[in-house]
Amino acid sequence: MAELALIDDIRAASRLMVRELGFMDATVAASDYPPSAVHTILEIGIRGPLTSGELGDFLRLEKSSVSRMVRKLIDCGELRETPDELDARIKLLSLTAKGRRTLEALHAFGRQQVRGALAALTEAEQRKVRDGMMLYARALRESRVEDEAAA
Repeated sequence: MAELALIDDIRAASRLMVRELGFMDATVAASDYPPSAVHTILEIGIRGPLTSGELGDFLRLEKSSVSRMVRKLIDCGELRETPDELDARIKLLSLTAKGRRTLEALHAFGRQQVRGALAALTEAEQRKVRDGMMLYARALRESRVEDEAAA
């Protein structure tokens, strides 16, 4: 079992990262969108077309929240909804041309933000940050999945 001081240090670092990354703001990544919409554009851009259900599962959002957010992104011209080729009842969400431009702007902003932070570190420290963050993110996911399975 991890010691309390270690746990509190990790929690403090996590809170600081959330603030420094701008997730306490109403909009993030130099966009006009809240974090859930930014993550939607990023994930559809990276993964390709998704259904609302897949998106909700992946982002860990309630169906009603996903529905409202997707509707806003469609209305703003970022996403389009098209019927699946095999089952017209299934609607796939994909980026429009505007959505692809927004995706590129989000990537540019995020990369610059990380580039700026990494500039203060040695190459070895940079790799340590990457490895540590990947380990921690994986451990968080595994812990959540175990908790959900036990519930």
